Amino acid sequence: MPKEFYTERDIEDLFKHGVLSLKVDENVVLTELAYEKANRLGMQLIRSQADTPPSAPVRPYISKQADHNPALGTVLPPADQARGDLKERIRAAVQARLEDQVTPSLLDAIIQRVLNSTGVK
Repeated sequence: MPKEFYTERDIEDLFKHGVLSLKVDENVVLTELAYEKANRLGMQLIRSQADTPPSAPVRPYISKQADHNPALGTVLPPADQARGDLKERIRAAVQARLEDQVTPSLLDAIIQRVLNSTGVK
């Protein structure tokens, strides 16, 4: 059976037509924005699985992992180098988006707090 995909727009349309719940199973996929829109609108997502968004990505960088990632076929950099690279990429992305709206010291504190909360070491 083919999978049925729902976008944010699909959820809006369903809600406008009076649909207040949607059964989500292995054949129904919601984009992350669709999942967030359904939650904001108060639409009930009925599913038999755990309470995770259907499109939730696997985040191996949050859990502990080996230095070698067989899926990529590469050796990952040491943890402290990877963390520094990640911090720099995050800083650059935020600065590109927000420019001068956030001070560098505040941005560094936020990045550090987020990395600590996700377990990135």
